[in-house]
Formats: sequence, C-alpha cells, structure tokens
Amino acid sequence: MRAFLASTIGVACAAALSLPVALPAGAAAPSASRQPAGTVAGAGQPAGGTQSLPLTAPAGADRSAGAAARVLPPRTVRPYSMLGIVWDDAGEELHGRAQVRTRSTASGQWSGWRDLSAHHDDAPDPVPGERRRGGTAPLWVGASDGVQVRVVPERTAHRAPAAFPAGLRIELVDPGGDPGGGPRDRAGGLTTAERQSAAANAELAPIGATEIAPLGRAATEEAARRSAEPRAASRYIGPRPGIVIRRGWGANESWRERRFPYTKTVRTAFVHHSGTGNGYSCAQAPSVLRGIYRYHVHSMKWRDIGYNFAVDKCGTIYEGRAGGVARAVQGAHTLGFNHNSMGIAVLGTYDAARPSRQAVEAVAKLTAWKLGLFGRNPAGSGTRVSLGNTKYPKGTRVTLRVISGHRDGFYTDCPGARLYDRLGGIRGLAARLQGR
Repeated sequence: MRAFLASTIGVACAAALSLPVALPAGAAAPSASRQPAGTVAGAGQPAGGTQSLPLTAPAGADRSAGAAARVLPPRTVRPYSMLGIVWDDAGEELHGRAQVRTRSTASGQWSGWRDLSAHHDDAPDPVPGERRRGGTAPLWVGASDGVQVRVVPERTAHRAPAAFPAGLRIELVDPGGDPGGGPRDRAGGLTTAERQSAAANAELAPIGATEIAPLGRAATEEAARRSAEPRAASRYIGPRPGIVIRRGWGANESWRERRFPYTKTVRTAFVHHSGTGNGYSCAQAPSVLRGIYRYHVHSMKWRDIGYNFAVDKCGTIYEGRAGGVARAVQGAHTLGFNHNSMGIAVLGTYDAARPSRQAVEAVAKLTAWKLGLFGRNPAGSGTRVSLGNTKYPKGTRVTLRVISGHRDGFYTDCPGARLYDRLGGIRGLAARLQGR
C-alpha cells in the first residue's frame, strides 16, 4: 500500500484548525450523534454488513480549488471492526491525509488519530467497460461503535490543493461470522457457489473440507506428478504446507463472481502486507480476512478478494481468491503484473513493526511449494512485461526477482520496510525447501 506523501504532514496541523475540535481520549460522542446511522449493505447475509457514510466539508469552509477538508463528526454507529475510505473512480488519487478515530465497544474509550494509506495500487488491471472504486487500505480497529474522520488536502509550496475525488465515503465493515448457516442445497449441504469453490481444490481436499493437509516432500512430489493440471516439469518442489481454504475462514461464496480468472503460469510471487494494522489476535485472523473480502467486493467493487493467499502472524496460511490453491489464479494485488503471478498478503502493517518468524517461514513454505509446481526457482529472477502502472508504463520490460516485494513492481512502501528486509531470507529458505 502506498503511503501518503510526506508533504501532507506539514499541512495537517494548519488545516486541522478548520476541522471540528477533536474529543479528548475517552470522551463520549455528543448526544446529538447517539443514533446509529448508515445503510447496511448485504443485510440479507447471515451476519455482518457495511455502513457507508459520506464525508462532507465543514460548515463555512473554503470550497475553492478543492481546498476544503472532508470530515465526519464523531458519531455513534452500529458495531463494526474494519474501516476504509472509498471514492467513485479508481482512476483518481486521494491527494490528502486521511485519519480516523474510533470508539471501542469494550472500553467506551476513543482512540487517537490513525492514518489510512492509499490503496489503488493494489487493484485489478483495467477491463474495458468496467468501473471500480478507488479506496484506501482497510484498517482493522477491533470492535467499535463510534467513528470520527478527517481528510486534509495536500498542499505544497508549488501547487494548490488538488480537488478530492467525488464520492468520498467512510466504509465501516462488520465482517460477521462464518456464513455456514446460510441457505443450502440438498446435494451434500453446500450451495452451488460453495461447491464450485470446493471443487477447484478437489485434488487436494475432499468437498466440504475446511483445510488442505500438509504433505511431506516425497508425497508432495508424487501428488504433483499425478495432478491433472498441466504445469512445468520440475524436480524441485517444497513440501506442501497446510492451507486453510475459503470454507475454513468463512468466505461467503455468494458475493464473488462465478467465473474463475486463470492465467498461463505463475512466474512471480509478490509479497505484500495487508496494511490493516497489527492489533488483531491469531484467533481473529479469519474475521480480518472476511473484512478484507467484504471491503474488496462490496466497497471497492472487485470480483473477489484481491490476494491469492494470506498469512497471519502465527504462520497460518489461508486461501484467498477462489479458483484453486494449486492453479494459476489471476489475483488483484500488483497493478500491471497481476498476470502470471500470485499475491501473498501478510496480515498486518510492517513499516516499523517486525514480522513474526512464523509468518516469514510460512511465506517461504508457501512459495517453495507453489513456485515449485510451476518450475520456478525462488532465488531466481526473470523478465516481466508490465501491463501498465505509474512506475512501469505498458509494455515496459522489467527484471524482477521470482519472489518480489510489491514495491518492486509499483511505487509503494508495501510490504513495509521490515518485511521487505526479510525477503532475502525467504528466498533462501524457499530454495532450500525445494532441495536446491
């Protein structure tokens, strides 16, 4: 996720003078805002929902040249655990600093201001006639029932503030629980969409399973030889790790588009951090994933969750985008290079925080196995051709490591400096696990 420009920091203090006065930590919201507001999207789903609230200019603010801030005064809302800011056109950027404060349902206390980071570089490649929303990275804030927002315009010595994109809204996401209690068909207790998702992993786990069991090296090699999927022949493959598939983390299969998008092969593994913060427990990781999934599909209008895989701080590996963990499923994670690649998101934010040893090892195990299926050396490099982004225009030939950070393919800080620094060790371990 691309961090906001440093130039916004200096203006934030001055611009904040025109914003509503922030409540001190622990203060209750004004009584006028005690009624929950917002529309719940997906109200017919077994659990969860999204409240979508517009951000507006403060009364009396200067609206010329897009200079006015956009705010949401402190207010009480229905319980939620994740949030993000979206706007109408994915082709536009948010030239400003977006911050939020939230109120915990457990303590009733208000948090300090927290930054949201821009997110449009994690996106599907453009499809003719298809429109997607722009948005920040979602932020996991834990169970909350209050929110306050301010978006301060970016100012520099050489440029007037850019106008904000149209349709700025805060999305408050309740990830809900496992939708397993929803409508079922009569053939084995699964809906058609659930059965379709499970069938994509049928070689690896029985229909209705919640996870794929790990295999040793010899069993993994034998399974690869027996596979019906055409792949590059290679004697180098890492042991298959255990993977929690979509049914295991509670993905609601009715949300995604039915068709699975495939590419020819997997040439690059792009490592990301989710940018959702580190304040989650490992037991909450499935909820974090359901929140990201809901945000990507309902708020950003994507076809499915963007990442092919996710890894939590305890080293658990999760299937992301549907279509089969052993297949070349095209994700939406590195604009310009989504084809013939896979995206792995380590849940959390690793600009300053150190990723756990378990998470780092899990990424190495996953890449040793998946890249091995397609004959790739995790310690190698290769030439890729960009389909177009702000760093590499369409048609640019780029040499990338087989295991790359998101920042290698796009102007972004992702996967955070502390995780990016671990990629060399991940490559080395993955190569050893392949027997190289």
